[in-house]
Amino acid sequence: MRYIIALLLTSTAAMAEVPTVVTDIPPVQSITAAVMEGVGTPQMLLGKGASPHSYELKPSQAAALSDADLVIWIGPQLTPWLDKALEIRPEGAALLTLLTTEGTHRQDFAPAEDHDHAEGEDHDHAEAADHDGEAGHDEHGHSHTGLDPHAWLEPANGKLWARAIAAELARIDPDNAAAYAANADKAVAAIDAADAEAAALLAPVKDKPFVAFHEAYGYFVGHYGLTSAGTVALGDAATPGAKRLAALREKIEHDGAVCIFPEVQHDPALVAQMADGTGIRVGAALDPEGSASGETGPAAYPALLTTLARTLADCLQG
Repeated sequence: MRYIIALLLTSTAAMAEVPTVVTDIPPVQSITAAVMEGVGTPQMLLGKGASPHSYELKPSQAAALSDADLVIWIGPQLTPWLDKALEIRPEGAALLTLLTTEGTHRQDFAPAEDHDHAEGEDHDHAEAADHDGEAGHDEHGHSHTGLDPHAWLEPANGKLWARAIAAELARIDPDNAAAYAANADKAVAAIDAADAEAAALLAPVKDKPFVAFHEAYGYFVGHYGLTSAGTVALGDAATPGAKRLAALREKIEHDGAVCIFPEVQHDPALVAQMADGTGIRVGAALDPEGSASGETGPAAYPALLTTLARTLADCLQG
């Protein structure tokens, strides 16, 4: 009996030594979960179906942050509500900001014809309220000028981040360093496989123009050599005005766009309105963060890449 009690106490102590890790969005949770597989499970702040751009932390999530040994996030450009909340982390807690990780491929949003409200772009204040004026946050949702934070849609970044996460975990938990390194190798292999599958799906439709709901797919378009014919809205919380819709309709006809895609968390009526009378096909809703399914864990990020590719290809192949 004493042996069993001692064993239980030893196991409990070993479990307590595993770092408490908190992540912001599904792709980050997935990559981190792959690196921690068999050692621990990272928590995720963003709930199922929630927008990463405007979010209110629940008390339980704030408590998780206050106990975190390591927080891993994309950065304030995508989840500005987390910027101020990070102040409640315990002293000495580690922070890994993926957008500033050395070697990350970063790019700016594609130049838009117009980012001026006066030129026909209205914003829904209820949908993306200002969260205490955090730095880098626009009260209408995240800015769609400057750095594009949707960098997980470049698979090379996912692979780089897996290794960066493994290195950071090994620094604060050296006893499990070998496991983190081996898991990072497995994660990279899984991302490579998903990347190859996505490339095969998209290769036949690379030259077929499409319209997305908002500017979130620049990395994906660039990586797979796709042809973007623009977006319905300029920002994630923007409602396009009549002038923008008329200009986009003209562009669709000029470019011969094949498909237009709604997006989860956004009203599909705008896409239906845009497509009406143009002959353009309406595809299934895109989900750039993978938030609609609520799926987490090591397989979620590779599945996000292939699901996004399949959704595009299914419509564009027609």
